[in-house]
Amino acid sequence: MPDPNPVKQQPDLLIVDDIPDNIRFLSKFLMTQGYEVRKATSGAMALRAIAALTPDLVLLDINMGEMSGYELCTQLKADPATQHIPVIFLSAGSDALDKVQAFKVGGADYITKPFQLEEVLVRIQTQLTLRSLQDSQKIQNQKLRQALDDLKRAQATLIQQEKMATLKKVVAGVAHEVNNPLSFIAGNVEPARQHVQTILEWVQLYQQHYPNPPQEIQAFQEAADLDFVITDLNNILQSVKTGAARIKTVVAALRSFTHLDEAGIKRISLPDTVETVLTILRYRLENRLTGVTIQVQKNYQATPLVSCYAEQLSQAIFNLLVNAIDAIKTRLEYQAAEPSSLEHTNSHAAGGEGLDSLHSGTLEAQRPYLPEILITIQPESDQRVLLQIQDNGVGIPLEKQSRLFEPFFSTKPAGKGLGLGLVTTRRIIEEQHHGQLVFVAGEDHTIFSIHLPVGDPALSSALR
Repeated sequence: MPDPNPVKQQPDLLIVDDIPDNIRFLSKFLMTQGYEVRKATSGAMALRAIAALTPDLVLLDINMGEMSGYELCTQLKADPATQHIPVIFLSAGSDALDKVQAFKVGGADYITKPFQLEEVLVRIQTQLTLRSLQDSQKIQNQKLRQALDDLKRAQATLIQQEKMATLKKVVAGVAHEVNNPLSFIAGNVEPARQHVQTILEWVQLYQQHYPNPPQEIQAFQEAADLDFVITDLNNILQSVKTGAARIKTVVAALRSFTHLDEAGIKRISLPDTVETVLTILRYRLENRLTGVTIQVQKNYQATPLVSCYAEQLSQAIFNLLVNAIDAIKTRLEYQAAEPSSLEHTNSHAAGGEGLDSLHSGTLEAQRPYLPEILITIQPESDQRVLLQIQDNGVGIPLEKQSRLFEPFFSTKPAGKGLGLGLVTTRRIIEEQHHGQLVFVAGEDHTIFSIHLPVGDPALSSALR
């Protein structure tokens, strides 16, 4: 098929008139003025000529045989590929109604026959100038939209970087303040347990040699329930030891998540990174008030270490897991509100910071809902790995999916999120690591898949 928009040296005009003499007279004059001129003696011939090569302007007679100029202009304006072509009507009729009809069907100008050649020339030049200005304005508008999108992305990046910088400072302070007393507690639990054990053994030895103590000692022993104290004291000390160990794990996970002492590219284990994020989010997976715990199912296959910007990749995984948790909690909230027929609105927040309701659906009341997140890590090839996070919370409605990665697009009420989480996650995966972030969403589930190269991100762009 011929190219409808080849490079043109001169403006290309199409004259459409069923009287050949009129065409010859006008085309000869216009060619002397430097225009490329093509001719058509019917509406059908004109349509074929336009399909072969889109003209810059059409000079169109109104009164023609099988297809009038009005009909031809109407067809041109109804087609997105040709509606931009300016049409100047040529007619011997000077009736006002003819002119009104010409403009109604999309005509740009109207010249009455017999016409002055200079007038025709000026009107053609005017329409071509207007068209050129419209094209320039369209290009400028496109550039402006692109600049606005770039500005939004840059603003989102700056805001997210500021949030992470603040988080680093907070975590550094918490880690320092918690670590010192934690070290004191952890370091003294075992000596304390040994000292207590010594005291308890001494008490038991005393009881063996003095089975019949004075009445006052015996009364105190019974009132204090000494046997229970002896049994429970070891349990208390073991609980303190276990709690201290858990605090130590959480602090280590916080430090690992923000990588306070690291910068640049490093090789990491994806399963270990996911486990670190899960440790930080453990409090959100468990709801002690309702007794509902979000189960995390893991399918970790053997994968190579991944070269990455560890802090940013941890942040991306964190955002996706927060989205999954929020989706499930939204579904639980609606289920609690309407246990018989869960009419809900649903969506992932387009910022990874929570969800808002967007569309309705119904779940079977008889079927128990088991909140669950499935995390899959597996190799795709020698050079790529897959990290997939699937939840069975509320999904993402189709009409919102196209805007999911727009900066500052949030489905949450005002003040409950900036809509930065997913756009930041996509930037981290695709721009910084040259991977791919895709999602599939239904009414009651969402799957986010990260396709990630295992090599150095600085070199991976050549392998995409």
